[in-house]
Amino acid sequence: METDAVISQLLIAACTYNGADPARNQHLLKVHNYCRMIAFGEKLDAHTQFIVEAAAVLHDIGIHEAERIHGSSAGAYQQMEGPAIAREILADFPLPESDVTRICWLIAHHHTYRPIDGIDHLILLEADFLVNAYEEPFTTAQILHFYQNIAATKTGKALLKLHYLPDMD
Repeated sequence: METDAVISQLLIAACTYNGADPARNQHLLKVHNYCRMIAFGEKLDAHTQFIVEAAAVLHDIGIHEAERIHGSSAGAYQQMEGPAIAREILADFPLPESDVTRICWLIAHHHTYRPIDGIDHLILLEADFLVNAYEEPFTTAQILHFYQNIAATKTGKALLKLHYLPDMD
């Protein structure tokens, strides 16, 4: 199956899992789109792009379970509960175990800013931050801190400046 078709089916599976939760579904769609944009901008190879897009689709898949078990959707709980759910969803797709393992690792670290382990991890962090900065919303100081200390791709930094730091040189 072509990777775009897999991502499309994975988007449907994630939205189906979330059910009638438009906020979660809108969030995953936005994070996925930013990951795709940044990955193209950084000229990732097709395989790494697929991994980061799949992780973006499933990055918050553990929220409902985190809320049920821990009474909180805090990032640490999302990272704890998400990989097992993602693994169940990914079992329906013809993916190598190494890809499933990496996607689950990214889900388990999508709120972990240090150390950054690979361009796929960095892009997922940047994309999730771009969306969270609007949805939360974050302060200019928080955005500037992320921009200066975490963001590192040319495309991710450009998007942060464009959306949130237009007066910065």
